[in-house]
Amino acid sequence: MDQPHRKRVKHFQERGHVHELTFSCFQRMPLLTNDSWRTLLAQSVVRAAERHQYRLVAFVFMPEHVHLLVLPERDASTISALLNAIKRPYSYRIKQLLLNSQCDLLEKLTIRQRPGVTTFRYWQEGPGYDRNLIEPESIIAAIDYIHENPVKRGLCERAIDWRWSSARRFVEPESPLDRDLPRLKPLPAEFAIKEL
Repeated sequence: MDQPHRKRVKHFQERGHVHELTFSCFQRMPLLTNDSWRTLLAQSVVRAAERHQYRLVAFVFMPEHVHLLVLPERDASTISALLNAIKRPYSYRIKQLLLNSQCDLLEKLTIRQRPGVTTFRYWQEGPGYDRNLIEPESIIAAIDYIHENPVKRGLCERAIDWRWSSARRFVEPESPLDRDLPRLKPLPAEFAIKEL
């Protein structure tokens, strides 16, 4: 019996490359629409980045997908390990919340893998999108793209108005920190990006 084709993404684990990562909610459902779930995701990103030794450079949480810009530190784990450490614990916590509240969404996110076997799916299966960036211009373009996502979707008028983004830290670095958002680590000097 033929297995369904599954998209494979090759992660190029090159030292000194910034990674633009994108991953989506199951069937691109708008599951990231309440602040408590987005806060849990921010916590998961922070824990995974620290444990797997990645700098979080920029991010945005959209209603149905996430963009992260990360730089592996010297002894960093693989991109796959980082993504797994973000997505797995987070989806487990959401599943527990849905179970405890007996929410109908639990049924929508529980799929039949094969006869007699079901699984909870918060995230779209597969590794998502990964792009390596090394040129300062491409890194700046990726940061701008990430931050402009909510504006292009009509979720806000200015990028800094979308709370679940790093845009405010870039535009107004002296503004008070939001405890619910992940902390950023700037790129090292060798990237020579003045606009950051």
